[in-house]
Amino acid sequence: MVEAITKMDEDFTKWYTDVVIKADLVDYSSVRGCMIFRPYGYALWENIQQIFDRKFKATGHENVYMPMLIPESLLEKEKDHVAGFAPEVAWVTHGGSEKLTERLCVRPTSETLFCDHYAHVIKSYRDLPMLYNQWCSVVRWEKTSRPFLRNVEFLWQEGHTMHETAEEAKEETQRMLGIYAETCENDLAIPVIKGRKTDKEKFAGAEETYTIEAMMHDGKALQSGTSHFFGDGFAKAFDITFTGRDNTLQHPFQTSWGVSTRLIGAIIMTHGDDNGLVLPPAVAPIQVIIVPIAMHKEGVTDKANEVLERIQKFCRAKIDLTDNSPGWKFAQYEMKGVPLRLEIGPKDIEKNQCVLVRRDNREKYFVSLDELETKIPELLKAVHDGMYEKARKNREEKTYEAKSLDELKEIAETKLGFIKAMWCGDQECEEKLKEVAGVSSRCMPFEQEQISDTCVCCGKPAKSMVYWGKAY
Repeated sequence: MVEAITKMDEDFTKWYTDVVIKADLVDYSSVRGCMIFRPYGYALWENIQQIFDRKFKATGHENVYMPMLIPESLLEKEKDHVAGFAPEVAWVTHGGSEKLTERLCVRPTSETLFCDHYAHVIKSYRDLPMLYNQWCSVVRWEKTSRPFLRNVEFLWQEGHTMHETAEEAKEETQRMLGIYAETCENDLAIPVIKGRKTDKEKFAGAEETYTIEAMMHDGKALQSGTSHFFGDGFAKAFDITFTGRDNTLQHPFQTSWGVSTRLIGAIIMTHGDDNGLVLPPAVAPIQVIIVPIAMHKEGVTDKANEVLERIQKFCRAKIDLTDNSPGWKFAQYEMKGVPLRLEIGPKDIEKNQCVLVRRDNREKYFVSLDELETKIPELLKAVHDGMYEKARKNREEKTYEAKSLDELKEIAETKLGFIKAMWCGDQECEEKLKEVAGVSSRCMPFEQEQISDTCVCCGKPAKSMVYWGKAY
């Protein structure tokens, strides 16, 4: 129960783990770094998945599925890519009792598999663009793990597309980043900053990597989705060619983009409180929980079931008819983050009303049963808006500016949050800030600001403003 949750301000990491387990999202498995999705946690992922899948298909993308295993020779075709993933790769060396003639990698990502396939199926400019997406799991041999945030195996989607021109591919990377940002803000109630990663932080093998960065309740950053422009590097490595409009052989231009179950971690750490989860209505497995009061009295259960039948037509609703006390049920569904609680008892029935309670701020509303079709959607929207505004305010209050190295170091040592500061573009300065202040570059935001004219680290002329911070 709630008493078993560590308070956020006492130990944020322990609070997070308590909530994940107590809210029945996951269980630990016997395999290090791998977790079991319990039904409530998997339903949350399914709802997120369905929103994205619908948006991907609306922009012309099709779902495919690639093998789980990648031959070592295939993985090594793109040197920068394999070098970036080498420390995290899991290898299959035996098939049954026989040693394999070539090691097989358990996919950490699927660029090489898609490229191998594209080399077979792309022949002409008429085949382009080829807009594919895959829902799958990947394996990365992480040294430490935390549910949803860092796992050996995790669920995600990875889009892989091929285009006739570099301009089309760059447009694709921006379009998909926009879908990620829009979904985080409009569906998950998480404000994000869109920007480009520095060369040091970009994806292995990419020419450009774009990101959405979210701030968690404790002020740490969470990279919540990325979109990559590969140019024609992979296409050349895998000999992918097509006959162009001018009848010459050309290499296509490639993108990839992905979000993962890390978004569930983002929801927990952005919106949760000392009573447990606070779930955005768009993805909450249960949007309205009905709790009958004084069930032993005649007519209460019947009326509660009648209400359930009505509201199930427009929201995900459930009724709790167990013999647990109302107080226990209130705490339980607060723990699970259900956006709205609907209470109905004998006195409410007499007045043809019910009580609706918001999870995000616990405000109570006495609502006529005749108005449920309009009032529930209205309150669900209000819950989303309230959650978004609270998260936005938290980000604003924990975003600072630094014009000198000493100022940046002081902020980094005494506060957690984003630090906006100018940068010359030199990787040495980026590495020095990591060394002396413990912060990494989160992104060069699309919405640039002129904090000063010089680099916060070396004092040379600045090229861009960067968000710096500590991250999960």
